[in-house]
Amino acid sequence: MRHGRGFTLIEVLVALAIVAIGMAAVLGTLTSSANTISYLRDKTFAQWVALNQIATLRISGQMTPVGNSDGNIDFAGRSWHWRREVIATQVPGVVRIDVKVRPADIKADEDNGWFTTVSGIQGDAVGVPNGYNPNWGAQALPGFGAPGQGSNKLGAPGTTGSGAIGTPGLIGSGGIGAPNTLGSDPAVPPPPPPPSDQPTPDSPE
Repeated sequence: MRHGRGFTLIEVLVALAIVAIGMAAVLGTLTSSANTISYLRDKTFAQWVALNQIATLRISGQMTPVGNSDGNIDFAGRSWHWRREVIATQVPGVVRIDVKVRPADIKADEDNGWFTTVSGIQGDAVGVPNGYNPNWGAQALPGFGAPGQGSNKLGAPGTTGSGAIGTPGLIGSGGIGAPNTLGSDPAVPPPPPPPSDQPTPDSPE
C-alpha cells in the first residue's frame, strides 16, 4: 500500500526564499513611494516658505538692500533654513530676490541640499499706481454714475445728455426709440434757391 509523499525540507526552504524575495520587492516599492511622497510634501512646504519670504519683503514698504542673508523659521510643525540673495538688475530701482529653502535638520553647504529656489522682483519702477480704487460691490460699469446724471451717464427715461440714453421714440442724439416706433426724423433744411440773376432752365432765352 503506497503512502502520500510530502514536501521535503529543501522544497520548503526554496518556497520560503521565493516568498521572502517577493515581499522584499513589495516593501522596497512601498518604501520608495513613501519617501517620494514625503519629499514632495517637504518640497511644497519649502516653496511656501520661500514665497512667504518674498511676499513679506514686498509688503514691508521698504527697499531690500543688495546682499545675502539667511535664517531659520518654523512652518508646518518643522524648522526650515532659508538663504536670500538680493541682486541688482539693469532696471534702476528694481532688484531680483532669490530665496532657497531646505529643512533645518539637513546639514549641507551653501550650494547643495536645497529643496527649492524661488525668484521674485521688488522695486518702485515696476508700475505706477493711478489712484483708481474700484468699488467691487457696485453693479454699474466703471465710468457710469447714478441714473439721470450728466455727461457719460446712463440717464433716466425721458432725459437726454451727451452720450446718454435719450428720450424714447427718438433716433437722433443718441436716443433709443420706443418699441414698434421709429421716432421723428431729424429736421433737414431744404436746399437754397438758385440765384435770381441766372435764368431758370424752363425760361426762354
